[in-house]
Amino acid sequence: MTQLLNINKLSIAFAQTQVVHDLSFHINAGEKVALVGESGSGKSVTALSILQLLQDKVSYPSGSIKFQEQDLLQLKKAQLRRLRGKEIAMIFQEPMTSLNPVYPIGTQLIEPLLLHEGLSKSAARRRMLELLERTGIPEPHKRFDAYPHTLSGGQRQRVMIAMALACNPKLLIADEPTTALDVTIQLQIIELLEKMQKEFQTAVLLISHDLNLVKRFAERIYVMQAGRLVESATVDKLFKQPEQPYTQQLLNSQPERIQTDYDYSAESPPLLEGKKIRCYFTQKQFFKRNISELKAVDDVNLQLLPGETVGIVGESGSGKTTLGLCLLRLQNCTGMIQFANQRLDQLPPRQLRPLRRHFQVVFQDPYSSLSPRQTVEKIIGEGLEIHFPELNRYMRRKRIVSILNEVGLEEDMLSRYPYQFSGGQRQRIAIARAVILEPQLILLDEPTSALDVSVQKQVIELLVHLQRKHKISYLFISHDLKVIRAISHRIFVMRHGQFIEQGETEQLFNHPQHPYTQSLLQASLFTTA
Repeated sequence: MTQLLNINKLSIAFAQTQVVHDLSFHINAGEKVALVGESGSGKSVTALSILQLLQDKVSYPSGSIKFQEQDLLQLKKAQLRRLRGKEIAMIFQEPMTSLNPVYPIGTQLIEPLLLHEGLSKSAARRRMLELLERTGIPEPHKRFDAYPHTLSGGQRQRVMIAMALACNPKLLIADEPTTALDVTIQLQIIELLEKMQKEFQTAVLLISHDLNLVKRFAERIYVMQAGRLVESATVDKLFKQPEQPYTQQLLNSQPERIQTDYDYSAESPPLLEGKKIRCYFTQKQFFKRNISELKAVDDVNLQLLPGETVGIVGESGSGKTTLGLCLLRLQNCTGMIQFANQRLDQLPPRQLRPLRRHFQVVFQDPYSSLSPRQTVEKIIGEGLEIHFPELNRYMRRKRIVSILNEVGLEEDMLSRYPYQFSGGQRQRIAIARAVILEPQLILLDEPTSALDVSVQKQVIELLVHLQRKHKISYLFISHDLKVIRAISHRIFVMRHGQFIEQGETEQLFNHPQHPYTQSLLQASLFTTA
């Protein structure tokens, strides 16, 4: 086969720190190749180097990146601009940050055709409407003038795929194209990439930290660790006979069932109870004229027992997070909410504030929820100053060090800032901030969705350890069925603001009754097969 891309002994450095070491691999024309590894392994840095999209401070101490025998590291900026989008295209990890929020998607879609193909605006529009339809965007003529924020995550990713394929490139780089997407959308995106790759005969470099996801897609896999290539093989060989311990570790990092049905007080009265919870959002025009009503949560009932983990699973937009916020009085709603035999829905904000230490939240993205201007000591200890004013500075620090050690971090990290930690470490800091207040309940909103599979497993094990030690109840929200199964005692399946099925974890997974639950479980099989 003809080699399309050949990277030979490539080294990449930021300032004095080398992040990629003597990396070599190749991609043949029309081939599907995966580059796999945990966060920080150098996957995305390598991909961005192919199109020279890294910061100016980056240096290449050695090596070459040859595309059709032309060394991309030697090209001038004007030559690279002619290459980007036409010969080599890229799908980025987060389409919301890749698409310009102030322009309609149509304006952004036709840009590569105007620049590289010289088409008129009308001809470019026709071409892109056809591509949008082929990528599965409903009513593309209506979506063409829509703004990125009005589309779902899966639709935005389809727009990115259409834009990348506009000029029929020879190489498509897909950098974590399914991260944080629902399992059903993940399957759709992978199937779409397969379909478009066959149709356009494009070579694809798929970058991912999830080996089971690329098992379905790729023909060959390269595994990276700490900037080095540690193993390469065909898909069949790597999954049947992995040679390196690191590859074996990745393959064995799937979340496993930890909870049992006997870890909590099944006979105790509910710690948290919600009855007929409703949360409707009304869109309005000028003069307060109602035009539509969105039923985010529609007449939902839920009970959570002491020491129990209840999982709420569903696709994006199903109402999971809104329900969680409603139950903790962080979102306006109607209905009865009772916590530890006290009616929360009847309390004014001033009386509710002292109770908030008893129910805490760990959010999906710890980097956004942790203040970048505060040290770890300040972040974790802030709640102690408010809810435990009797503690002096020495006593607060002692508690902070204790909880930091409990979540697997060291005392010398107290003076650092969030940007100096990995994603998994930041999530541990967020968990420590919640647990230090000795809460009875923690709302965990997609706490592992953006983490590597190995780090996901570590975080789940940590959460179960903390739950058993401190007798905490968890309301665990996720679209990841593997994670939900590993940690939950009972599961509620949510769709369009309502619970459509509920039951004990293993019973629901082994004998799902509702067609929607069955479709979710079926879609999850391709990442666990």
